[in-house]
Amino acid sequence: MAKNTVITISRQFGSGGRLIGKKLAEKFGVPFYDRELIELAVEESGFSKEVFEKVDERASSSLLYTLSVSPGIMHGVTGMADLPLNDKVFLVQTKIIKDVAAKGGCVIVGRCADYILKEYHNVVNVFIRSNMNDRIDRATNVYKISMNNASKEIQKMDKKRANYYSFYAHSKWGVAENYDLCINSGRIGIDQSVQVIADYVEFFEAARKAHQDK
Repeated sequence: MAKNTVITISRQFGSGGRLIGKKLAEKFGVPFYDRELIELAVEESGFSKEVFEKVDERASSSLLYTLSVSPGIMHGVTGMADLPLNDKVFLVQTKIIKDVAAKGGCVIVGRCADYILKEYHNVVNVFIRSNMNDRIDRATNVYKISMNNASKEIQKMDKKRANYYSFYAHSKWGVAENYDLCINSGRIGIDQSVQVIADYVEFFEAARKAHQDK
């Protein structure tokens, strides 16, 4: 993979999206960002790590109004003293995501990265889903959620991510038109999903190079 291609991973809870993203980054030898974004955001903002973990990927209610009266706020993290904490966190993470994308190829999981980088031409956006039985199996065996609570927790997490995406990206989470590639990891497995994305990225890069060479 060329060193300037950014891959964003959106995922249903329990679909293995984070693991797919991590393996993909290892395959291509590029940085991987999921919770790592929190560490960078802590350094950038001065907020505590606990603050970011508490409000990570949770929407509030006032950012749209704030942006409507002060659109320049998206270009940095200044001038946001009156914003709710959730919105401050989103703006800090927005800056971090743009900063890491500007450095070159990487894999970014969640946090509306596809929307934040929508004006970038070197981005491949991927959505990972899976069937409920496989997601329950992962939730119980990997995340150690009790079988009795697994289905409920999956639905809760999906709703949280959908609400977050809807609020900040002004679009519907999981809709195919928002992504370059949608994969059912339960059908083909984690490693095969990684390979499918890697193949797509290679075709994507070849097409970009051909276009640039014209």
